[in-house]
Amino acid sequence: STVVAPTGLVTLNINNGTVVMMVQPEWSLAFVLREKLGLVGTKVGCDRGECGACNILVDGVPHLACSMMAIESEGRKIVTIEGLPTGPKLHPVQQLFLDNNAFQCGYCTAGMIMSSVALLTKTPKPTVTQVKEALSGNLCYCGDYTRIIRTVATGL
Repeated sequence: STVVAPTGLVTLNINNGTVVMMVQPEWSLAFVLREKLGLVGTKVGCDRGECGACNILVDGVPHLACSMMAIESEGRKIVTIEGLPTGPKLHPVQQLFLDNNAFQCGYCTAGMIMSSVALLTKTPKPTVTQVKEALSGNLCYCGDYTRIIRTVATGL
């Protein structure tokens, strides 16, 4: 006989909207965001919590979506890169990255931006040390750290 894992009904607050869905207990939040909800701006790099590509904001704090279980995310305010802009304009941090060409291949960019939003919300004019600390969980495969750090350190 086949054993089927139980599913759970969850209500997720994602990008100021509500999603009610059934999830398997082993589904990560990254899997649900990308594969079930089509929010593919959240990238999955390592899928084990080491690279920061899947960073999202949960209650205003950066979290690795690949390491969060969807079923445990109920009742939390989740914001992905798609949820940052309000209206047709980019979020100021997205615009900052664009204006300063703070990306190369772009794979790490969403995670970097989410970490930067969290930092710049609390510290609008951070020091280089504060930026390095805030981005320490984000890997850039292209090695463009200098430009990214300089961009975020300019502040909002």
